[in-house]
Amino acid sequence: MIERPLIDEYFLEIASVVAKRSTCLRNKVGSVIARDKRILSTGYNGAPSNMEHCFDIGCIRELQNIESGTRHEKCRAVHAEQNAIIQAAIHGVSTAGATIYCTHQPCILCTKMIINANIKKVVYLAEYPDNDSLQFFSDADVEILRFSQLEK
Repeated sequence: MIERPLIDEYFLEIASVVAKRSTCLRNKVGSVIARDKRILSTGYNGAPSNMEHCFDIGCIRELQNIESGTRHEKCRAVHAEQNAIIQAAIHGVSTAGATIYCTHQPCILCTKMIINANIKKVVYLAEYPDNDSLQFFSDADVEILRFSQLEK
């Protein structure tokens, strides 16, 4: 009998492949927005379009010794979740009622975008040091699930 991955595992594996396109020096992050078992959009973290990437010019957060989970505005990259939401918007795809699959727990900035994009469920693999995001999801009645089956 062939083993079939759970739907959450399937989309998280795709998010992990998407993360390979990341140009961030600190964390390779990928995300997939899906609804009704169909991919709506994907995103990975990297510099805005037509700008130099961190792997080309260095990481300002590293140079300034900025701790992970803090001072998000100092990051050159657009986060994976933000890029997935932006791509859906560019292509006229509604994210209402969707699930976002992320390689990492969303930060507070992405959390606010996810809530306002009317995404109803977040499934992620790795923890991120931002407890405020978890509280925001709870307050906004967005289901949040850490999927640990894929972690090694």
